Amino acid sequence: MKRFWIAPITILLVSGILVGCQGIPPLQRPQTPAATGEAAAQDGSAAATADAGGAADASTDQAAASAQQEAAPQDSGTAQGDTPASGSRVVADAKVVPVQSANLSMSAGGIVKQLSVQEGDIVADGQVLIKLDDAQQRVAVAQAQANVQSAQANLDELLAGARTQEIAQAEAGVVAAQAAYNRLANAGSPGSIAAAQATVAQAQASLQQVLEGPTEGQLIAATADLKNAEAQLRNATSAYNKIKDQNDVGMRPESLALEQATIAYEGAKARLADLQNGATPATIAAARAGVNQAQVQLDTAKNSAPMDLASAQAAVDQAQAQLDLVKAGARPEAIQIAEANVAAATASLQNALVALSDTELRAPFGGTIATINTAIGEQVSPGSPVINMADTSNWEIETSDLTEFDVVGIKPGNAVNLTFDAIPDLQLQGTVSRVRPIGEDNRGDTVYKVVVKPTQNDPRLLWNMTAVVEFGGQ
Repeated sequence: MKRFWIAPITILLVSGILVGCQGIPPLQRPQTPAATGEAAAQDGSAAATADAGGAADASTDQAAASAQQEAAPQDSGTAQGDTPASGSRVVADAKVVPVQSANLSMSAGGIVKQLSVQEGDIVADGQVLIKLDDAQQRVAVAQAQANVQSAQANLDELLAGARTQEIAQAEAGVVAAQAAYNRLANAGSPGSIAAAQATVAQAQASLQQVLEGPTEGQLIAATADLKNAEAQLRNATSAYNKIKDQNDVGMRPESLALEQATIAYEGAKARLADLQNGATPATIAAARAGVNQAQVQLDTAKNSAPMDLASAQAAVDQAQAQLDLVKAGARPEAIQIAEANVAAATASLQNALVALSDTELRAPFGGTIATINTAIGEQVSPGSPVINMADTSNWEIETSDLTEFDVVGIKPGNAVNLTFDAIPDLQLQGTVSRVRPIGEDNRGDTVYKVVVKPTQNDPRLLWNMTAVVEFGGQ
């Protein structure tokens, strides 16, 4: 009897459970129409199975067919929607970059003598960052300056014209010649006393010139010659010191150049010292002897025979021509040549100064030193980057993976949202600044760079931090 009761009880329990489950709502989740159709087909199949076995198969086939018909339009719409529609969101990877940055290099090559900054230092516009060894450049500047001074002194001497003493000397010569002629014309006797008197006056003027010493122009020219010789000596000494320890130092051209530069320097130094010290007793004595000789000639003229009148006239003409030449000053052509020499020397000085300035590297703008690629004592080549710096007070965000399908709807002025992988709590707004008009190949995809300007900066941002840019779809 127990066996007959077990089966009906089991059937009743299963029926009660099924009836109770129908009253409980199932868990819901978003479904596509295709999924909804499949769920309906499954529900229909389950219901058909509960009612009758044979009818369940037919209901299941009809539900599956219905689900396929409902899902087909949805799949077609999805296939046609690969390109982002208007108002859709486009998300791109990006990185943080400074608005202004530069890889700095030296204009000249040489050995690093001074490195004034370290990585991370903040520098001002025009601040010296690196200095190379500039000994040769400074010698070249000193030599060029001496050449300018020498050329300028020669030009000034030409422009100044003859000194008063020189004019007086020439006038005395004319007076002497005219006196000799007048004596011959009036007395017809040789050895004109007047001419001899003029010669005495000329000799006295020469003595006065010796006693007064050198002119300012002569001192300037001699000083410039000394500086030029000194610069050449330093240059030759520097070259000689580099090879002085070699066995054949005596046969090297540097030794000969040093000897010649030393001789030139000593000669220029001696000439300047002679001018600065004034006339020596021997020079003064010679000038006084000239006066005495002229006086003797005057005394002789008083007792000499008459001179030829034509010769006396020629002496007058010659003295007058000399006086006119002294008063006229330098020829225009000579002044032009002197001016050209000054211009050439000035240009050489400018070139030397430029070469000297090329031994320094200065910051082109205010910013932060990012990387340094050299050290003190290292040899650097012109054009090779030695410092990378940037203005980290203003940042830009550059995308790296926007494809041609994503970039078509992005234009300057569009608003974007910015997030940063390293700073999860930082969210910024931004505006599209520019879109690079040419794409680049990135593993088979054509990508375009879009530059975004954040509406505000954050002190935690660093160069090349990764960011995510979200375009459109608010």
